[in-house]
Amino acid sequence: MPALHEQLARARALWLADVQAGRAGVFMPDALERKYPQAGASWPWFWVFPQAEHSVCPRTGVQRRHHAHDQNLQRAFKRAVAQSGLQRPATPHTLRHCFATHLLQAGYDIRTVQALLGHSHVSTTMIYTHVLKVGGGAVRSPLDALLPA
Repeated sequence: MPALHEQLARARALWLADVQAGRAGVFMPDALERKYPQAGASWPWFWVFPQAEHSVCPRTGVQRRHHAHDQNLQRAFKRAVAQSGLQRPATPHTLRHCFATHLLQAGYDIRTVQALLGHSHVSTTMIYTHVLKVGGGAVRSPLDALLPA
């Protein structure tokens, strides 16, 4: 949470500088732009991870800041993995896979994990269960939680 608060403070500082320079705003899809014409220039719609520089929209000619490109995160993650000394390959998707797996190992139900991952079908979430290799012996009774460790 502290790191996220720091990131939001950095993003807000960029947004405020853009407001003062008359360049605040993010691209809004047409329907949203018509329904909420001022929303794109407001803080709640600004990027959590904005680009450091502005760019010009080729369609409109409007100069604005865009979100950080996903390849930047992938490159930074790759550098962090190399610096950590990990011998196994890892990607940002590895974190998502670990998140789902750890939830299942902790006893969360598959529907909860499905909702957290944003999967529309539970069959997609089921791929995370193959690494558990536990079978029926891992089923826990709600009464197990009542016993002291």
